[in-house]
Amino acid sequence: MVKNLLVVVHCILLAFPIMASELVIKITEGVDNPVPVAIVPFSWDGDKGLPEDVAQVIQSDLENSGQFKALKRSSMLSFPHTETDVYYRDWRYLNTEYLIVGVVSQVPNGYQVKYELFDIYREKRLASGQVTGARRNLRRLAHEVSDIVFEQLTGLRGAFSTRIAYVSSDHKTKPSFYRLNIADADGHNRQVVLESRYPIMSPAWSRDASKLAYVSFETGRPAIYIQNLKTGKRERVKSYKGLNGSPAWSPDGKRLALVLSKDGNPEIYILNLETNHLTRVTKHYGIDTEPTWSVDGKSIIFTSDRGGKPQIYQVSLNDGWVERLTFEGDYNARGRLTYDGRHLVLVNRTNGMFHIGVQDLHRSTMEILTQSLLDESPSIAPNGIMIIYATQEGGKDVLRMVSIDGRVKIKQPSVDAVVREPAWSPYLQ
Repeated sequence: MVKNLLVVVHCILLAFPIMASELVIKITEGVDNPVPVAIVPFSWDGDKGLPEDVAQVIQSDLENSGQFKALKRSSMLSFPHTETDVYYRDWRYLNTEYLIVGVVSQVPNGYQVKYELFDIYREKRLASGQVTGARRNLRRLAHEVSDIVFEQLTGLRGAFSTRIAYVSSDHKTKPSFYRLNIADADGHNRQVVLESRYPIMSPAWSRDASKLAYVSFETGRPAIYIQNLKTGKRERVKSYKGLNGSPAWSPDGKRLALVLSKDGNPEIYILNLETNHLTRVTKHYGIDTEPTWSVDGKSIIFTSDRGGKPQIYQVSLNDGWVERLTFEGDYNARGRLTYDGRHLVLVNRTNGMFHIGVQDLHRSTMEILTQSLLDESPSIAPNGIMIIYATQEGGKDVLRMVSIDGRVKIKQPSVDAVVREPAWSPYLQ
């Protein structure tokens, strides 16, 4: 009981959020010749100022993708809010290819955001619509518009309205504090889910983005907890002697893959959350760890040193057949699949350097995406476009993003001394 009381606070995202300093996105490298767009300030019919500049949020989202370059407001010749106010020649003169305009209105208990997207050179409206939400969610409504625009212009679903989880710590205070945080994908609206004097590790999102599983040392040894972000319920998963770590949700949300050392060395197990039935998946004298599920839920991908050095393997849950997936480099670990199952993102060590790599499982080709030092913990956006990972810069642990083709690179600086263990959410339900 005393040790449990040493967990300073565990507060739930939607119940009692602790606001904290936010991450800030900085593009360090984007695509050549980004698409020129213009996002006109949205009109507002209320008598008080809006808490968010909707057009600015959309502009930041599109520019932070590395694929678009927005026109400065000071260069705009007009400020239309509907199609009848759009003069295409003005925007062609400014070398703008696409134009976004809109209107924000008050509705009972919230806001309504109407938007229109235009192709300037074809003089055609590509999309229009409206999104509605509560007052506290105006920024999220802007992200939803960004998602729609991004999909219209690229053919790929946007992920601006998703979230990220990560662990931060502050070692300046005595004792040190560890925090499990969640934030919008752009680093804003950061909220603390758990604050503790004991380490927190391995946050993992359920496939419906309603829960987080993670490892906490608050009892004096590693134990897995599940946090329900909607109801506020927090529960400890059935624990076993020794190591309890690396939780990973099954696609159906009914099972957790996890690492246990209760029978000796670390092995992969599956825990049925409804029945508490435990199934052992691997059995080898080597160390098996870092499980993740295949897209269809029929196999587990994991890291093992059974071949002498850490490499990534796949085990069939039907017959137990184990297949090695990685061969390039003397170390490959922390494998994570894109949601289409084609690409395996991982940590690769070549010539003593740890970088984020991606292996095309169809072609069996590997590409190294990063050049920073000690890169670790990759996690993939649900649309498969961007990867968030932890690294070191200037003696600090920071988060960065890189596109899966390596062309776009983003920094996410934070005032926290240590920021690690990022996990990108699925699409929000």
